Amino acid sequence: MSPAIALAFLPLVVTLLVRYRHHFRLLVHTVLLRSLRDYLSGLRVEERAFSYVLTHALPGDPTQILTTLDHWSSHCEYLSHMGPAKGQILIRLVEEKAPACVLELGSHCGYSTLHIARALPPGSRLLTVERDPRTAVVAEKLIRLAGFDERKVELIVGNSEEVIASLRAKYQLSRVDLVLLAHRPRCYLRDLQLLEGHALLPVGATVLADHVLFPGAPRFLQYAKSCGRYRCRLHHTGLPDFPAIKDGIAQLTYSGPG
Repeated sequence: MSPAIALAFLPLVVTLLVRYRHHFRLLVHTVLLRSLRDYLSGLRVEERAFSYVLTHALPGDPTQILTTLDHWSSHCEYLSHMGPAKGQILIRLVEEKAPACVLELGSHCGYSTLHIARALPPGSRLLTVERDPRTAVVAEKLIRLAGFDERKVELIVGNSEEVIASLRAKYQLSRVDLVLLAHRPRCYLRDLQLLEGHALLPVGATVLADHVLFPGAPRFLQYAKSCGRYRCRLHHTGLPDFPAIKDGIAQLTYSGPG
């Protein structure tokens, strides 16, 4: 490419960099810097965050553990977690709905799991599913460190579609009052339809879906709004530590098969 052609494209490149500067920063933190730290430490970001929690938070105190994770993400290394703003929305909805049984798809490091567990009424049960065994080990340690035993929070390692199909027979779960979709947005629609197909959603059940705007779950949102089975609401937020990048949590209320 000649210098003249390269110079002609320079204004466009500058415009794109300015417009998407926050996305560029996110890319640097979640791909470049994280890969370098993974290589140098031999640990994943979730494992490094857990080590930080061990030395900066009190066992048995989920609130302090969550605050410590937020501090780690803001001041040490971006964690790609739900963050405090979405966490408060989640707590409010769990307290409002008071579900007897909650299913979380996508435990990640256990951050959102702790938010749900500490807001649940006595006697309620939370099943959280994580497909990556190494990440699941961190989530399990964090959940137990916070003081929740297996009767309150059970962590299942496996693919979401396989777990959903086995909930009745293997886990004696006949209904789910609240579902949090926080794994892979491209799987949200498939897993929602699996929950419907296995008749696990009672009328009035709440389905929450994170990251529906960024990176986005357009097919899931289109289905929820057009199928006639849900009342839909969108809670607008920004990404934690990157508030200029707009995101949201979708809240679906199941009206029945129709």
